[in-house]
Amino acid sequence: MALTPMMQQYLEIKENCKDCILFFRLGDFYEMFFEDAEKVSRELEITLTGRDCGLEQRAPMCGVPYHAAEGYIARLIEKGYKVAICEQVEDPSVSKGIVRREIVRIVTPGTLIDSNLLDEKSNNFIGCLLVDHSHFSLSVCDISTGEFLVTSEESSFTKSMDELSKYNPSELIIIENDYIKENEKVVKDISNRFNILINIKNYEKINNLDLIKKFNLQGIELKEKELLTTACLFEYLIETQKGSIGQITEIKKYDLNNYMVLDSFTRKNLELTETIRSKSKKGSLLWVLDKTLTAMGGRMLRKWIEEPLLSIESINNRLETVEEFVDNLYVSSDLREYLKNIYDMERLISKVSCGAANARDLISLKESLRYLPDFKAALSSCKSSLLKEIYSNLDTLNDIFILLDSSINDNPPLQLKEGGIIKQGYNKDVDMYHEAMHNGKRWIAEIEQKEKELLGIKSLKIGFNKVFGYFIEVTKSNLSAVPDDRYIRKQTLSNCERFITQELKEKEEQILGAEQKVIDLEYELFVEIRNQVASNIARIQKTAAYISTIDVLLSFSRVAYENNYVRPEITKDGLIDIKDGRHPVVEKVITNIFVPNDTYLNLTTDNIAIITGPNMAGKSTYMRQVALITLLAQIGCFVPAKSAKVPIVDRIFTRIGASDDLSLGQSTFMVEMSEVSNILKNATKNSLIILDEVGRGTSTFDGLSIAWAVVDYITKNIGAKTLFATHYHELTELEERVVGIKNYCISVKEHGEDIIFSKKNCSWWS
Repeated sequence: MALTPMMQQYLEIKENCKDCILFFRLGDFYEMFFEDAEKVSRELEITLTGRDCGLEQRAPMCGVPYHAAEGYIARLIEKGYKVAICEQVEDPSVSKGIVRREIVRIVTPGTLIDSNLLDEKSNNFIGCLLVDHSHFSLSVCDISTGEFLVTSEESSFTKSMDELSKYNPSELIIIENDYIKENEKVVKDISNRFNILINIKNYEKINNLDLIKKFNLQGIELKEKELLTTACLFEYLIETQKGSIGQITEIKKYDLNNYMVLDSFTRKNLELTETIRSKSKKGSLLWVLDKTLTAMGGRMLRKWIEEPLLSIESINNRLETVEEFVDNLYVSSDLREYLKNIYDMERLISKVSCGAANARDLISLKESLRYLPDFKAALSSCKSSLLKEIYSNLDTLNDIFILLDSSINDNPPLQLKEGGIIKQGYNKDVDMYHEAMHNGKRWIAEIEQKEKELLGIKSLKIGFNKVFGYFIEVTKSNLSAVPDDRYIRKQTLSNCERFITQELKEKEEQILGAEQKVIDLEYELFVEIRNQVASNIARIQKTAAYISTIDVLLSFSRVAYENNYVRPEITKDGLIDIKDGRHPVVEKVITNIFVPNDTYLNLTTDNIAIITGPNMAGKSTYMRQVALITLLAQIGCFVPAKSAKVPIVDRIFTRIGASDDLSLGQSTFMVEMSEVSNILKNATKNSLIILDEVGRGTSTFDGLSIAWAVVDYITKNIGAKTLFATHYHELTELEERVVGIKNYCISVKEHGEDIIFSKKNCSWWS
């Protein structure tokens, strides 16, 4: 027995996407067959049926309605599957055989573009990594926003993992080389650490060079290995999106030295974007700072937190803007009101570029653009250099607003092939078809009345049948009054004649099939409008970036105003001098009294603070507080303190708390030693080091020896500003022996039924 033609077509298409679940379009459903059907039926709890396929046994089959497919696809993606969407690419009514079908898109965890399937305030990155013993190159892209970044460094595998942790990709391509072949554990480690879909690519040839060269690389040439990861990632995106990646308008290369380096331990320990225990946003620094009003601003805020600046000028530009917003509440209030009405322009324009946007998406874009002129006008009186620059360069995109406002109905249907998309007055043919649909009967009645009056035949009537269409019927007794020049005989009956006129024929063409014709024409016009908007993608993305920047800075100003933050002074001499500093997160959630405290660190006389005190006294909280205030200053945000002088810190290192990593086969002690080793290898005198209870994972004397050796090494070989909390009181002897070391302890006071901890300068033996 032979397979049916349709099933042959299915298997031929399936052969090209063996690693995907194939959603095969049949009418109003996506159907799955054979193993895919069994898998989807099990995973999504859908009824498994069967279909005759030409073989002795029926093919297992299950399906989902096409209009509800996104939800099912999302569930499969969450379970780690890839889904290939196969559509009918020709009209079944005109097809002479099996309808031609093609895969139009492959959906993977890293290539989602539908906002309903994504966290609106988080990027969804896909990455491509090339790594060996002493070098790595990393390219990452969020196709839902069009952001594409590339970097590389002569560094270790650990450094590449730190950079990956910043983007936390949902999917990663690893280029196979000798290093990967010889170190199979590397791929396993990455998979365990990030819990992502990984593809191994044997990629030796650099393709897509012409495509890459068209991008503005900001005068920076990509190195060979950067070209390799970029080209490989492009190839994968083109393969899965079938070429629809027009939202990527720029490749940005960045140097790791342009930003404060934050390794994965530090991000985790400082709980920058999520808490350690619950992995939730609430309780993190991001939770405190996020007063953004747009999804775009929320994503940019997260990016700024992950990438503190090293340029004093850039930091002060942000601080100056925040200060102006704090001082000018009228402007801040107006801008925030406008932001409330702006949708996610970045993801909307990406959907437009991919051809995935519907009419409602374009209306959302139009409504966002409506407020841009007023938004820009509100910036006109601003004095800060950053806001003046944005005001000068902000494109209000008025031409795109006019196009959308004149063409798309304000409340269009969700589906594109139901009609009702195009506004009246935009296209005369659409207007004519709509008039035909709504006024056809009136037109016919008017022609009938006119012909009765012209010919003087009261019994004249206009009829209709499916064979001849519309016709004018005249009884044989009145045939002498019929004009030969206008009336064309169509049918002769026993007692009457039927005629057609040019006018009636034209109206017939307009009326018959007007509904389908207007649906087809509206769809064609919509695609033209969508393409016209897509041709302006770079302009829209640039405007979206300016809006996001203002949204984040307004968020900083609101947090500063509501929580009594102050503008930090960025110093050049390495001095940290914080008066009445507070932990930004703890003060928002603590139920008892939080005691502000001071910090003074420099590069000479006070560069290491050894902190002692009872358990639960808040030593870790205090040290995190210093680190967070430093980080806040370098992202351009005001800080929780009475006053603060903060230097440019090239790196913040943290070693806080006891934890193991069983997935990597590391005990608590091994994790601690790995983290301490990483700090000692990479810290400089311009770094800030936070160490908590180093050496506690072993015996007392061994632990004390380790702690003593670490402090000694930092003092003699690094000279970095360091906060070192310990239970080893013997370390306090170092204050008398080594210049630059000072002792502090946490004092305890009773306040009613509460206990208050406060830090103060002390000598243990005094």
